[in-house]
Amino acid sequence: MVKVIGIRFLTGGRIYYFAPGKNDIKLNDFVIVETERGLQYGQAVTDIESIDEKNVFLPLKDVIRIATKEDKITNDKNIKDALKALKFARELVKTENLDMKLYEASYTFDRKKLIFKFIAEERVDFRELAKSLASKYKTRIELRQIGVRDKAKEIGGLGPCGRPLCCSEFLTNFNSVSINMAKNQGIALNPTKINGSCGRLLCCLGYEDNVYSEYKKSLPKIGETVSIDGKKGKVAELNILKKSYKIITDESEEIEVVVSKNGSNK
Repeated sequence: MVKVIGIRFLTGGRIYYFAPGKNDIKLNDFVIVETERGLQYGQAVTDIESIDEKNVFLPLKDVIRIATKEDKITNDKNIKDALKALKFARELVKTENLDMKLYEASYTFDRKKLIFKFIAEERVDFRELAKSLASKYKTRIELRQIGVRDKAKEIGGLGPCGRPLCCSEFLTNFNSVSINMAKNQGIALNPTKINGSCGRLLCCLGYEDNVYSEYKKSLPKIGETVSIDGKKGKVAELNILKKSYKIITDESEEIEVVVSKNGSNK
């Protein structure tokens, strides 16, 4: 077992695990941690807990210390300066006529790196842009291309269900979502119905897909010919969650069939 604490750097962002060391960190404390990109200011979203070593990537980076008031002032200044840098960088992008859209800039806590996130349809040659930014801000520049799902996560919004976007509320990873999931659940393949705010397939299509797949195993396919109480007919409709289906017999009679738990018809 190894002691860890979960740290989040952005609201609704992914949780990263660090070694707490000798720091007496409590839930919601702000901390300074060492990351691959340098020192970062984050918030504890778990208490210190012991978990199996198999469930974490070792060795863990360390929590340097619990953040002080001065650290908060430094972090607030970094945020303000990053917003100014973003505005300047957008002007450069426009001047150099680059086909990319910058939407976020952030400093590492120690200001050794200034990171810009951008969206682009194709690969962009941003070498001159990086040189200009490095010359002005005298620090290492990182330009990171991300997808539209990541942008939706950080910006937030409301989904078609009327609730805040899952990605900005609790999703920390984007699992693969396919059009077959919509077909599996009998959802009309209308882009306005199955696409989220990001323009990609709704993440929630994957939430219940395994249930639909399991239930469908006991049901016939639409168009399949079946016999019920000596009457033959074709399957015309499925109700997967009710585990039932409707057939139309050769005599145009409609019969609803409910599949019991043991797989028999009733």
